[in-house]
Amino acid sequence: MAQEMTSSEIAAVKHLQETSEHPPHKKQKMEKVNTSAKRLEDRLNHILSCSVCLDLPISTCMQCCHGHLMCVACFHHLLADARLKDEPASCPSCRVEISRGSCTRNLAVEKAISELPTKCATCGAIFPRSSIAAHEKHECSERIVTCRFKELGCVWSGPAHELSNHFDNCVHPHKSPNELLQCLNSIKDQHSQQVSLLHNITNLLSCENIAYTEVQLQPYRTDDFVTKLFYASNRFHLLGQAWVLKAYVSAVERHPSNPTVSADRKLSFQLQLKSKVSEAMDLDVLLLKAPYEKINVTPKLFHATFASDRSECEQQLLETDDVNRMLGSKYLNVRLFMFHQKH
Repeated sequence: MAQEMTSSEIAAVKHLQETSEHPPHKKQKMEKVNTSAKRLEDRLNHILSCSVCLDLPISTCMQCCHGHLMCVACFHHLLADARLKDEPASCPSCRVEISRGSCTRNLAVEKAISELPTKCATCGAIFPRSSIAAHEKHECSERIVTCRFKELGCVWSGPAHELSNHFDNCVHPHKSPNELLQCLNSIKDQHSQQVSLLHNITNLLSCENIAYTEVQLQPYRTDDFVTKLFYASNRFHLLGQAWVLKAYVSAVERHPSNPTVSADRKLSFQLQLKSKVSEAMDLDVLLLKAPYEKINVTPKLFHATFASDRSECEQQLLETDDVNRMLGSKYLNVRLFMFHQKH
């Protein structure tokens, strides 16, 4: 009968197994490789980072004529800041003047960045940057999701792996008919607002007088002690009258001198009548994105009345997905429709 092993013998066997699986020299080599890879990754992150926000670009990467990199959001912000301050935009690294014409896109850097590893913000798993967005949006079990009965009033939100458990306990699928009708009426009201805008536009197409034109607005400065940026078009003629379209910028920022600080900037447009009229004109005006423009603009429909003593309409806020990009452009371009129904 075999004798039982002593505690010292058991410890010796365990040590022998560990050393046989990963010899000391192999462990040191693996640690050295991991350390070298980590150092290379850190160096690449530093070399390829944006010179403004000091982070790796997540989409398009621009560079100045000297090769300094900027993510496209910071590039547009620099151009917008320079336009608001009435000074040329410059690279934050070498101070060379930058513009849309002088800066180029760096595709090689974009491809290199897309292969660098990054951590998922929720689960911590490592993925290439090219696939991290799809993982965080559709695959990650820790991503925050909402209940599919959200439209019925459910306010639950939590990790995706807890969604099935929530479904089993959610009370909203079992609401009474009256409660469901209230939820459906709320959804119907939101949908009705969108349909109403579409119906208004289609109804206006039957107006007696319809005119439209492409309007280009140029940047100007006010004559104040602290000058302000505004945009104005040349005179254009529609419906037998002369008009000017102006645009004003509202900039709300914590540190106007720091281009890396985000700003809640908005653009508002104002239509001005430049000719004399003998009687009041009731117009419906529609502002749209100009042809070949890449910046999305939400259609803006408004009513305005012009008379001999009323040559300006109220300022109308124009919603767009990237105001800084518009401000960084040389001109603002919109398509303008006028609808006039004679009484």
